Amino acid sequence: MGRHSLPDDYADDGSGDRSPPRRRRTVVIATMLVLAIAAGTAVAAQGGLLSFSKSCGDSAVRLSVVASPDIAPAVRAIADKAREDEVRTDGRCLDVSVLARDSYKVADTLSRNTRAPDFQVWLPDSDLWVDRAKGTGDGVPVTAGDSVATSPVAVAMVPSAAKGLGWPKRKYTWAELTAAVMESDKVRLGSADPARSAASLIALASIGASSEKEGDDSGTRVAATAKLLAQRMSDSDSQVLSTLAQNDSGAERGNPRRNQAVLLSEQAAFTHNAASSGGDGLDVFYPKDGAPLLNYPYTLVDDAGMGTPESRGAVRFMTLLGEPGPQAVLAKHGFRDADGAAGPDVVSAAGGRKPQPYATAAEAPDAKALQQTLGMWTITVQSARLTTVVDASGSMATIVPGRNQSRMDVTKASLIQALDQFTPNDEIGLWEFATSLDGTRDYRRLVPAARLGDPVKGGGTHRQKLSGAFAALQPVPGGATGLYDTILASYKDAQATYVKGKFNAVVILTDGSNQDDLSISRSALIAELRRIADPERPVPLLAIAVGPEADREELNEVAKVTGGGGYQVIDPAEIQTVILQAIMTAGQSGHAAQG
Repeated sequence: MGRHSLPDDYADDGSGDRSPPRRRRTVVIATMLVLAIAAGTAVAAQGGLLSFSKSCGDSAVRLSVVASPDIAPAVRAIADKAREDEVRTDGRCLDVSVLARDSYKVADTLSRNTRAPDFQVWLPDSDLWVDRAKGTGDGVPVTAGDSVATSPVAVAMVPSAAKGLGWPKRKYTWAELTAAVMESDKVRLGSADPARSAASLIALASIGASSEKEGDDSGTRVAATAKLLAQRMSDSDSQVLSTLAQNDSGAERGNPRRNQAVLLSEQAAFTHNAASSGGDGLDVFYPKDGAPLLNYPYTLVDDAGMGTPESRGAVRFMTLLGEPGPQAVLAKHGFRDADGAAGPDVVSAAGGRKPQPYATAAEAPDAKALQQTLGMWTITVQSARLTTVVDASGSMATIVPGRNQSRMDVTKASLIQALDQFTPNDEIGLWEFATSLDGTRDYRRLVPAARLGDPVKGGGTHRQKLSGAFAALQPVPGGATGLYDTILASYKDAQATYVKGKFNAVVILTDGSNQDDLSISRSALIAELRRIADPERPVPLLAIAVGPEADREELNEVAKVTGGGGYQVIDPAEIQTVILQAIMTAGQSGHAAQG
């Protein structure tokens, strides 16, 4: 975003270069903040805010910023200097406090709460956390602006491991580098949990994309990598650094609990090397098919609820971060500028050397790819036990616009495709429902949940049997939607057959609202689910509204008491992605396997 014309400019470090930073992308925040400035001018004048008095006192505009732990020290230094220099917004001093907080924790809090938090600006390390914070749209509203800095994601290694793989002269794609590491018995690869680390998740998605381009079985490659990483996983990026060999001695290299390589951001390697002594720093491989960037978006939290002074102060601090002086501070902390450009000092200090293609930035995987990768991670690492419950009412025969296929046909194809994302250890069963489908019952159990890799009577595996059952689903002519009784029955069954150590859930797909007048009421259903839900044996209900007539809000109201949620797909072809997103969301929110 280009700089706004504000009445008082930050004095930089004396370079004299006050040219505005390059515009990077068009965002909603631009219009909103410009309007806030225009609308607030009259208010500010009437309130005496444009007095430009030199005394700050109690009139300072106080702004609270929560930032990713890696960038928080640099942003705090910039805020402290702004306070020291009495940088002003509309004549009032700008007093910015900066708190470090893990991005995944902030995203989860914002997505689940409706009350605005005690901070106005959020600086996560990636857009993916902003997408997660938005969730289903029921939490605190967030508005992402432009990046204030970037850092590429790469693979960092202790020198002996890097040398063994030909660093720095040999270049690899993501797929090639991962294969080389996995095939070597001398290089142990670790990472932070991709559910908590943007760098690890982006790297994992990049491995899949790279494998796909090279004609490999990308799903198999990513799943194999995920299983490998799960064995050497740490909770956070800072913790994964502590798993590295403390020095490159033979004893440390031979320690099976120590890693020789980690998925990491360039900035994290920069900080690690700055604190290292002697030759204990890391060397960095930058994959030749591009190192995607962590992009640190400047994000407003509940901007509609901000007062005019805070809104204008947020604009002021955003433009301040893009000026030469603050950008120099960020560079000193190992960050690149918002366009991904960095001087050689940053790269060399992080462990990069020519001819590694460290200047080759790549687009970060899109939100859909990241959701699929994280869903895959959840079910690959944890193993799932799912009861899939599919609406077989007559309305599922409705033709999907533009596809010349019924909702049921598209739903079946998407479910069969989704099945490929699950491992032989995952357990999946199938129910169908309409009204009076099995005597007086609205539901029918078609395939009991079992391991997908288990053999079945007559030959084949449970996966093949389940795929055939999906393909055989048909709408029931004249059948209505017996939703509420089915939800309660399938939920109780999942509780009764709960498997410890797995991610247990009920996935229900419906294209309508409850149409059984003799069933339990919605309020009674919610009360009963709330009563029987057991946090020690969690079974989140993942309810997917298929088509425009389905009521996501109704499903979400019911599902959220179990720790699950409601989702909407207009095109049933999106079901595969949404199932993985729902699994990821429920798993990330703590409704995971116990024991």
